[in-house]
Amino acid sequence: MPEIETFATVDDWADACADRLASDLAGAVSARGKALFAGPGGSTPAPVYERLSRSDLDWSRIAVTLIDERYVPETSPDSNARLIRDVLLQGPAAAAQFIPLYRPAVTVDRAAAEAAADLSSAGGRLDTVLLGMGEDGHICSMFPGSPTLKTLLTPVLKPTVLGVPPGRDGAAPTIERLSMNLPYLMQAGRVILALKGRTKREVYEREAGGDPRMQPIAALLAHAVPLDVLWTEAN
Repeated sequence: MPEIETFATVDDWADACADRLASDLAGAVSARGKALFAGPGGSTPAPVYERLSRSDLDWSRIAVTLIDERYVPETSPDSNARLIRDVLLQGPAAAAQFIPLYRPAVTVDRAAAEAAADLSSAGGRLDTVLLGMGEDGHICSMFPGSPTLKTLLTPVLKPTVLGVPPGRDGAAPTIERLSMNLPYLMQAGRVILALKGRTKREVYEREAGGDPRMQPIAALLAHAVPLDVLWTEAN
């Protein structure tokens, strides 16, 4: 279990997250001439994205994607891609290539297959990942009780993107989603789990000792995902 790195303020926490992501991207560009980054939506990563967007990187050699997405177009307020475009892909970072997960395909599963193919063409392996966690312990769109959870957490599958149907009997997610699976995180160069607030730390510590077949945080630890856990009590 990795040490939980603690930061006194949101500014310190966001700076540390952005600095590590930028270092990973610069290293990949130097080594291979290109880099691939994946991050989440939601409100938590916004200060990290804002800092990362100003990093002195060769953004024209960097591809940016999402770890998960709601099956809605970017015009929707629920779109994770909207946050990426509005906050991260600004200033110098506007030169990066963006690979969305959402596609206006006939079904969410077809959209997932198209996204997986585009990610494979971009290099496939994620050089660095920013990851968040919900208060129910979900990461990406790996929700407790979701019909696709066991498949998403199966470590022997190839890295891919899968369609996630709505939860049953009111369980999350409330709408269809697309999500990277656990093997995508297993083969990443680094995964930064960024947590804010006392509750998130308690959830992480509880979930870490759970069943890796059913609890995403436990799966990250059981399958040697290269994980850094950065936490601030401040919100």
